[in-house]
Amino acid sequence: MSAKQHPEVLSLLKAHALSVTDGRKEILGLFLARKGALAHADIEKKVGDRFDRVTIYRTLQAFVDKGLVHSIPTKDNAMRYALCKDDCASGHHHDHHIHFVCKQCDNTFCLDEVVTPSVKLPRGYTINQVEMVVSGVCRSCQ
Repeated sequence: MSAKQHPEVLSLLKAHALSVTDGRKEILGLFLARKGALAHADIEKKVGDRFDRVTIYRTLQAFVDKGLVHSIPTKDNAMRYALCKDDCASGHHHDHHIHFVCKQCDNTFCLDEVVTPSVKLPRGYTINQVEMVVSGVCRSCQ
């Protein structure tokens, strides 16, 4: 089954009020077919010349804006993206979990069972997002 033929693609796009385009179907299919996060460059390699960089960027931004994927910062100031769980919505991400980067295979995984610690800030500060990235060696590389 190709990535864009994944059975959940159409229902997820519709559930997040996104129009169904070939680019969105194929890129969402890539996320559904992979366990870890994807970088823009990963997506570019997989789709080849069927979609340009701007289309991929705009698709990822639409997915983030609609609560379909969330971004994960990397040490080189790039971003990786991973599918959100069901409770995310437009502008409200609820992915309060640790992200794990394997130093051997360079894959990034969402560890949903490990919740980010709560942070108590002084009066006058408001938290918008807490990002925690842990690095080491994943199960597959052990």
